[in-house]
Formats: sequence, C-alpha cells, structure tokens
Amino acid sequence: MLAHKSPFPWGSRPGASWARRLPRFSSRCLNSSPVHPRFKILYLGRDEFSCLVLKELHGAPDVWESITIATNPNERIGRRGTQLTVSPLKLLGESLRLPVHLIPHTKPEFRQWRPPSPFSPSQPPPSDHLVITASFGRILSPVHLSMFAPTRRLNVHPSLLPIYRGPAPIQHTILNGDKETGVCVIQMLKFKEGIDAGPVWGSSRMPVNDGASFTGLRDTLARAGGQSLVSVLRDMQTGKAISTPQSPLGLLPHAPVISVVDSIVDFSTMSAASIVRRHRAISHHKPLVTSLSTEKTLQLHSPSIFTEPVINLTQTPGTASYHKPTQAMIISCSDNSVLSVPLLKQEGKSLMKAKDWWNGAKGLGLVHNGEVRFTAEFAHRILSGQC
Repeated sequence: MLAHKSPFPWGSRPGASWARRLPRFSSRCLNSSPVHPRFKILYLGRDEFSCLVLKELHGAPDVWESITIATNPNERIGRRGTQLTVSPLKLLGESLRLPVHLIPHTKPEFRQWRPPSPFSPSQPPPSDHLVITASFGRILSPVHLSMFAPTRRLNVHPSLLPIYRGPAPIQHTILNGDKETGVCVIQMLKFKEGIDAGPVWGSSRMPVNDGASFTGLRDTLARAGGQSLVSVLRDMQTGKAISTPQSPLGLLPHAPVISVVDSIVDFSTMSAASIVRRHRAISHHKPLVTSLSTEKTLQLHSPSIFTEPVINLTQTPGTASYHKPTQAMIISCSDNSVLSVPLLKQEGKSLMKAKDWWNGAKGLGLVHNGEVRFTAEFAHRILSGQC
C-alpha cells in the first residue's frame, strides 16, 4: 500500500508541533527604525523670515516634541500711534496652535524676562531642551543661555558667516552686488564672546539672481535655513552633528542695521545701477529719498536704469528732466549713467506719476531750461535727526 504523503512538511497535520517550527517575529521586526528623542524647543523670532523657518521646522515632527514661541508684543506706530502692528510670528504660531508668549517691550525689561515652562534654570540643562532664534532682534542674556546646554543654542543667520555678521545681512548682500549668498545654522555665544560668531552646525549656499529683491531673497534664504535647521537637528538626534569654528573675521564685510541715512540718494557718488540695487535692498522698509532746492524731501519709487539714448540732459549728477516717451523722470548719475523714475512722492504730498509731479514742479518755478536739480544735501540735514 502506498503511504499517504502529507501536504504539510512538518507532519501529517497542522498542530502545536507545526506551529512551534514557524519563525518567531517580534514588534522590533515590524519597525526596525530606531526611535530618537525629540526636542522641546523654545523658538524666538518676529518677522516673515522667522515664520518661513518655523514652517520648515513645524513640518518635521520627528525632531520636536513641543514648540513654544516667544515673540514681540503688539506695537502702535505712526506719527500718532494710529497703526497697530502684530508680530507675523505670533499670527503664524496661533494658526498652528502652538503656545505663543510675548516678550516685554523694552530691552532692559527683556533681560529680566524668564521663558515659560518647561524652560527654567537647572544644572545641568536638559539635553532635550533647545532654544532657536531666527531674525529675533534681541540678544539673549547669559541667564537665558544658561538654561540650555551650549550645543542646544542655535541661531539661523542669512549669510555665509563670517561674512555679514550683524542685523542686516540680506540688505548688504544686495547693496554690494554679491553673486553668492547663503544661510548658516550657528551656535549662539554670550555677548562678550561675539555676536554671530559661534561655530557653524550647518549651511547652504545659493546664487543671488540678477534683480533679486530683499523680500524674494529673504524668503529663499528662510526656506533653505529651515531645511538646514531640520537636518542639523536630525544629526543631533543621532549623534552625527558636527560643528565647525568660523574662520577669522579679518576684513570681511559687516552688516550693520539699515538707517534712514542709507535711504538718501547721492547722485554725485552713486551710479544708476547702485541706486537700483539700493532700492531692491531697502525700499521695502525705507523708500529712497533725495531733496529739492526748496529743502523738501522727495521719494523715488520704482527706479530703473535708463538705457535709451539721452538727448538734452545735462550730465551733471542730480540734473533731472521729464522724458515723455517713457513717462518718467530721467536723472543724471555718477559714471555718466542715467536713472529712470516713474513715480515720486514729495514731502507732504501723495504718491504721483512723474508727469503730474513735473507739471507741479514747473508751476512752483523749480524747472529751469527744462531741468530740475536734485541734491542729497538737504535730505541729509532733514533726515539725520531721525537716525
């Protein structure tokens, strides 16, 4: 008689002995990726740059357990305080349902400010507590920094450090006509050790496109900075993060705060190209300004380099005339270049087209032989008191 061949390889029927021969699995086999501790983050910022960095950070929940925001309080601006400004970071934080705390109005008060829970003085500081600043505009005191381990104090700075240490790196990048820029994630040091001078944990380089404006370059750098920040935090989780000391500062350019003096156009020393760069760099905050012989200031809006042949315009810098074909004021600048300005705003008046301003200037007797003179002299005198 032929023996019956069982379809089961380990016996005549499935049972306990067959089940014992099956490979054993565990929960670790189903999820072999290691779980890394996530950070409790205190995030300090204020403007659109810090908002875009935060969006990149918030979109990487594998690196954070919690994000607590601290930002500037509401402020009233304008001559009579009629306009209320709200921190863009506050609005974004609320929309993301993150806890938002407001710092004091003044810098002396901020030095006494204490971060909210769970951040408090402790020795040693918890390794999972992290402070991040991005375009914050305030310097953290030694007490603030002592709440975090040295490697857990990070700042996102929009330049290729040590180039452009200071509060206005994006503006100076455009002002100087740089062809390359970048963003760094650096370790914050105490004030006496240097501002923007800490070791670099991560960086990203990028070209500066022709015609780049402050807002466009700011947004590009902020997104890249947020991505670099997330990459650094992931490396910190796994112990792979490495910092590099900054090279000596030497004669590298600095990036001081932009003042009203930077908005004054001096046609005797500035070419049309440099004036256009200045407009792209700072006009979002401070419009370019010149002045008239009447000692009135005059804002120049949407300037461009005039490339057409110039007829009957004196080459003396600051000399201007109305150009009917382009409906713009054309102004002689240094290096025999010419600037075109389609919109102007005279002190005490509203923004107007060049043609309308020109007709008004003729009525006031400012036009002689078809030309008018612009000078930086009175603008310096008028605006220097506002610095």
